[in-house]
Amino acid sequence: MSNPLNVGIHGAEIYIPKKFVNQTELEQFDGASAGKYTIGLGQLNMSVCDDREDINSICLTAVSSLLEKYEIDPASVGFLEVGTETIIDKSKSVKSVLMQLFVESGNHNIEGIDCKNACYGGTNALFGAINWLESGYVEEGKEWAIVVAADIAVYKSGSARPTGGAGAIAILLGRQAPIVFDRGVRSTFMDHVWDFYKPDLHSEYPEVDGPLSNTCYIKAIDKCYEGYLDRLEKYQGIVTPTLKIGDYYLFHCPYSKLVQKSFGRLAFNDYLRNKDAIPVPDAIKEHPNLTREKTYADKNVEKIFMDIVKADQKARVDPGLIASRNCGNMYCGSLYSGLCSLLSETPAESLAGKRIVLFSYGSGLSSSMFSASVQQDGASIAALKRISQNIRLADRLAARTKIEPKVYDEIMALRQATHNVKSYTPVSSVKDVFPGTWYLVEIDGMFRRKYARAGVSSEDSMETTPPLTPVL
Repeated sequence: MSNPLNVGIHGAEIYIPKKFVNQTELEQFDGASAGKYTIGLGQLNMSVCDDREDINSICLTAVSSLLEKYEIDPASVGFLEVGTETIIDKSKSVKSVLMQLFVESGNHNIEGIDCKNACYGGTNALFGAINWLESGYVEEGKEWAIVVAADIAVYKSGSARPTGGAGAIAILLGRQAPIVFDRGVRSTFMDHVWDFYKPDLHSEYPEVDGPLSNTCYIKAIDKCYEGYLDRLEKYQGIVTPTLKIGDYYLFHCPYSKLVQKSFGRLAFNDYLRNKDAIPVPDAIKEHPNLTREKTYADKNVEKIFMDIVKADQKARVDPGLIASRNCGNMYCGSLYSGLCSLLSETPAESLAGKRIVLFSYGSGLSSSMFSASVQQDGASIAALKRISQNIRLADRLAARTKIEPKVYDEIMALRQATHNVKSYTPVSSVKDVFPGTWYLVEIDGMFRRKYARAGVSSEDSMETTPPLTPVL
């Protein structure tokens, strides 16, 4: 299906907190078996936010940095939407807090608001931005849309805690983009389940049914992938498409081992659609119950197909796992941290002309699979190089400060004790943030939050801070 406006991505920015805890050290501190977090979950490190950072502050940091690095006039933004499940106010949106970044420009005519459903909110915000850019509501001089996907993922003490993390991604979208979203192939699956939810507004912690959540994730993969391939056949005329159709695959990533299993699941679906598509061992050919529904928890089938696509996984999936493995789960931002990983660390020439397939999942449940095609003209390659230089993910990861697991535990206890408080001044040092980071100054007696920006001379200043440099 043609896309004459070529709506897509012009830029991206990722914010990751300066503090992190190492997963190997956390295993030892928790008394977990060696490799449980690192091999079993596939994680290396986990980002940590203390009481100086909340959902508003990390989104302020991501958006202000995006505007500055891409030299976007705030007056030219016509759409801004936020996807998050980190709720600190039942009424006031994060988007409304972000509007302070546009006051000086006099721009108050910006559509969009917050989207909430577990880890899917960022994708819904993205779809809203695409719809807006393809509509007749884009005014001359207000051609930019910004999507923010961000969360602080924390869990109570126990087996789920190492699957936490934090981060914020801001994406700049517009017409005639270097990365264009494919039209007509988006596939969505939604259902009603209780796999992960947050009913207790007095706590940051969710209620989690881990086994059910994994099953729901795999089921959503099956449904969305089937619909995506069907649409490729119908609208793009591709005969018997398989996972080879995508040059790179990005997944929502609670932990990277689940992504590896999911990529193998795509190969399993290819086999069910066409028994000649993939060479398989006799154990699969002779399997008595080889259906999608009866293999959600079948470890043998899972392992066989993971092994079949192991080489493809390293080439097509692993480039998008750098941030997730080192920062942990960002909930709404997780999928788009994969996009930032890919765009930052893959040469522009390697991306040109390639198709990127994305799978988004949010518990409860909502899920979609869609794709984008990277343009290969000179201007697009130049734009990709600029994106890579602006993100510089490897440099950011190297510049972080490692904290001990004991300190991490103390931070988690502090967050728990101060959740939903008023008349509070954070106690953590403002020296523990990167230059240009927004942070919480105080919460007054009416729960109103005040923020300042590190490395800026005035709390109200919007000066550009110096570029991030690695701390050696």
